[in-house]
Amino acid sequence: MTMNPKLTLELQRLFLLPASHAEGAPLALADAGGRVRAAVLGLQRAPDWGVLGRVWHGVQAELGLPAPGIAVSGVDQMQLWFSMAAPVPAAQAQAFLERLCQRFIADVEPRRLRLWPAAQGGEPPAQVPALQDTGNWSAFVAPDLAPVFGDTPWLDIEPNEEGQAQLLRVLAPIPPADFEEAMTALRAPDSSAAQAPAPAVKAPTPPEPAQSAQAQARAFLLHTMNDDSVALALRIEAARALLLQQQT
Repeated sequence: MTMNPKLTLELQRLFLLPASHAEGAPLALADAGGRVRAAVLGLQRAPDWGVLGRVWHGVQAELGLPAPGIAVSGVDQMQLWFSMAAPVPAAQAQAFLERLCQRFIADVEPRRLRLWPAAQGGEPPAQVPALQDTGNWSAFVAPDLAPVFGDTPWLDIEPNEEGQAQLLRVLAPIPPADFEEAMTALRAPDSSAAQAPAPAVKAPTPPEPAQSAQAQARAFLLHTMNDDSVALALRIEAARALLLQQQT
């Protein structure tokens, strides 16, 4: 299957490196020197956006970094894809992810987390978007739709590649200076500060009963389902989520 050129360009802009120094070398998530431009934080068992969203919000609000991409793995994970403007050693990207976990989701069991790069090595995350062995698709998703995929982190049908490119187009890589500043801030030993942001971003439920989270979710899903400008796959997922909401 030939990938949409616009989507290919966005993946190259954000995450990929030549696998070697040879001219025309294929692009990959890591080069021959072990450097990366992507760092992926995955959550499973269950991939609750209420948890992973704390990291997504925190890196922007506290560290001043660009928003990472949000993806569903097509199997069992929801993921955050961080993009580096310049390649960094895999060990440094790993340390970045570990410090993010310590800062924003220290209460999450380590067995639920899947980091790449990781100390124990391991295979890079599966391609996004792509058909997985489960028969479902991995895909990048919009922040507003992320909560829909907490129980089912996949798409049932192939995502629209133009829509995937549009989701990636708004993302920005982390500049080297900002990355270094974030690493320094995350190294700070103030554990009380590390725990402080969690309540703010974990509280999506408005205080007013009339604006309950369930009502907001229903209104959003209805809007998404009926919006012709939204990719078909996402509209189908919104309809499925709305149906499940009505049955509970």
